[in-house]
Amino acid sequence: MEIFNAYAENRKFLFEKNLDDFLTQEQYIFSMSKSFASEIIEKYEPIEEVKQAGQMSFEGFSRFLCSSECLLFSKEFNNVYQDMHHPLSDYFISSSHNTYLISNQLLGPSDIWGYESALVKGCRCLEIDCWDGSQNEPVVYHGYTLTSKLLFKTVIQAIHKYAFITSDYPVVLSLENHCSPPQQEVIADILQSILGDSLLSDILDDFLDKLPSPEALKFKILVRNKKIGTLLETHSRKGLDKHDSSEKETESKTSAGLPFFRKKKVRKVKVALALSDLVIYTKAEKFRSFSYSREYQQFFESNSIDESTARKLSKLKAHDFILHTTKFLTRIYPKALRADSSNFNPQEFWNIGCQMVALNFQTPGLPMDLQNGKFLDNGRSGYILKPRFLRDTETEFNPQKTPEYSKPVTLTIKVISGIQLPPSIHSSSNKADTLVIIEIFGVPNDQVKQQTHVVKKNAFSPRWNETFTFIIQVPELALVRFVVESQNTIAENEFLGQYTLPLLCMGKGYRRVPLFSKSGEDLEPASLFVYVWHIR
Repeated sequence: MEIFNAYAENRKFLFEKNLDDFLTQEQYIFSMSKSFASEIIEKYEPIEEVKQAGQMSFEGFSRFLCSSECLLFSKEFNNVYQDMHHPLSDYFISSSHNTYLISNQLLGPSDIWGYESALVKGCRCLEIDCWDGSQNEPVVYHGYTLTSKLLFKTVIQAIHKYAFITSDYPVVLSLENHCSPPQQEVIADILQSILGDSLLSDILDDFLDKLPSPEALKFKILVRNKKIGTLLETHSRKGLDKHDSSEKETESKTSAGLPFFRKKKVRKVKVALALSDLVIYTKAEKFRSFSYSREYQQFFESNSIDESTARKLSKLKAHDFILHTTKFLTRIYPKALRADSSNFNPQEFWNIGCQMVALNFQTPGLPMDLQNGKFLDNGRSGYILKPRFLRDTETEFNPQKTPEYSKPVTLTIKVISGIQLPPSIHSSSNKADTLVIIEIFGVPNDQVKQQTHVVKKNAFSPRWNETFTFIIQVPELALVRFVVESQNTIAENEFLGQYTLPLLCMGKGYRRVPLFSKSGEDLEPASLFVYVWHIR
């Protein structure tokens, strides 16, 4: 009501000019058309006589502030707006670990829903553990555990159905392949027969010696697996029958000529030629060292590194790690000790440019909140262009240090009130002692949290009216997380809801912050009402 009264000349109605003033002075909307205010009145004003007079009542103004137009996530980022013509290695790619599992890593069920739900969330890199099955039918499960099994062909059918529902951009199938050569051939047949033209099975003319872009690979599915020989040799075998033909990877080490033709010595593994030749730009290659990669790794080879090894490398050789990720796709996955399917904080690996930071999508909590929040950006396409300082092959960026060329953002957030917050499960009167925590995730020097005071016994309409200011040195990597809790003086506070988004996707002015449950469900109409401004 205070905001309305400040702009309504007679404290009863807003005229178009009053609404124009509000939109420019408070919402920072400067590029609007002359008719924008009238469009808002037409859309949100419920009283016909007021609408016809070109005015807006308090009810209409409230409806506008609670609409999608005033969500904290600025609507301009709801569409793909970034340049999608860079090589794949220039993007953060939404990635999942052991996608088939929907519970823990040892006893839980394997389920097609894991793939379907991940793809609907915009995931673009899925993991498939393949093992020999009975009757020459490869199966998918977590080997040497009691997790249940899925037929490989059923998994691929589900992926084919859901691959491009949320995003047009390429899907990478990361195969952890334990199959014998005969069943690898079955895998190859299944991939080709079910995926058809959507399967990338040959090099693209314009990308003979460099990674293609997401744009060039639209509606394509790529296979990530071990591979025999070079891309040129694969291309030369196009159309030939490759069944009953498996070879050992016994490539010799040399660094002569283009990267396209380079070969190197690797450990001997039996790979069916039929499957190997379906691996084009995403060959899985064991990581040895950064110096080895600089000398011998080819542009189409990618590495998977477990979180513990990656964490050590990021602390000891952060700059080398970043230079590595400017050239090669790098996938980080949870350590084996995470039998409960828990997740690590993905931010530390985004900070060094790792493209595929693979999480257990079935496990709610902070890491998945960050994952979901980050990939709201760029139209939920699953691909986010990395900042220039993580793409530049001569970059000097180090997340442990404030870069000299940094353009800090001063972010100020006024937490005004809450709207129909979820009640505490511990309160017999369905009330809660509510507080709001604002957390910044990014490079180490930017990570901080602040919180409001506690409003006692009010989850329906608590008012805080507290203002917080943050100075963020590397805004391109920063995520902002709002957490609503109910205070518990005996045990830890009770989680009521959260919302996470990239700092640079935040709108300015009066904004509504939607809230989501721990499992990611929308808690509409529960939300926060805030005022935001940021200066760069």
